Amino acid sequence: MSAPTPHPISPEFIAEADAIIARYPVSKRSAALPLLHHWQEHFGYISPQGIEWIAEKLQLQPINILELVTFYPMLRQHPAGKIQIKICRTLSCALAGSYSLYHHLCKRLNTQPSDSHGLAITPDHNYSVEFVECLADCGAAPVMMIGDDHYQNVTPQKADQILTQYKP
Repeated sequence: MSAPTPHPISPEFIAEADAIIARYPVSKRSAALPLLHHWQEHFGYISPQGIEWIAEKLQLQPINILELVTFYPMLRQHPAGKIQIKICRTLSCALAGSYSLYHHLCKRLNTQPSDSHGLAITPDHNYSVEFVECLADCGAAPVMMIGDDHYQNVTPQKADQILTQYKP
């Protein structure tokens, strides 16, 4: 039996999850990523309980789900702000200044950088700034995403200009 979830799972949520799984009759495992999106849309992030629930539902080990959560930058393991800023921290971006960019945005948005998981949230929860693994654009480092919008060669000054487009 899995650990309790942070929120009660409604019968509607379970029915929607079952409908997602039904789209993959050959291999239930193929429903893992759609189920992760479903969980995150419903609860706001992928909690440890969500990882266990999805693994149990697909008859997999929790590590099989966790490896997806930690690989894809659009999946979050912690609650985030309304406007989510993601900064690549892999080698190309780090060498091009992504760590300076992260600290600049934290300072600009009046939040403290996080040492634990790289997620900093403004006190009003309107913005979050976080490090993510590869955003797959190493030649244009440093790279940043806000929501689904992708930005290349982001300097602190360019980030300030970009940020003016996003209001909660």
